[in-house]
Amino acid sequence: VQLQASGGGLVQPGESLRLSCAASGRPLTSWAMGWFRQATGKEREFVAAITWSGTGTYYADFVKGRFTISRDHAENMLYLQMNNLKAEDTAIYYCAVGRDSTRLHNGIVEYWGQGTKVTVSS
Repeated sequence: VQLQASGGGLVQPGESLRLSCAASGRPLTSWAMGWFRQATGKEREFVAAITWSGTGTYYADFVKGRFTISRDHAENMLYLQMNNLKAEDTAIYYCAVGRDSTRLHNGIVEYWGQGTKVTVSS
């Protein structure tokens, strides 16, 4: 599986960004997908996950109400809509694939994508 993330950039606090992740390679039938992030000097942390069906979504407490994860099976795409961005959201964001959303939430990842950098600064 190859995962290509995009959509990062420099925004001001309160603004929005939409990250995308294109998946290719083996079919992702029944696999969950998610986003992680890593800020400079910090460990990589879980951000959000979505089940294969798309009916189940899970978020880290620090993004609840601001970020929305979604996926498009037809296009093999994963998205992360990020609203009301804060300076502390500055990080490299990685998309990931896991066997289920619980394992993703616990950091058990089968495939990682390369990161896309998000900088929130005034």
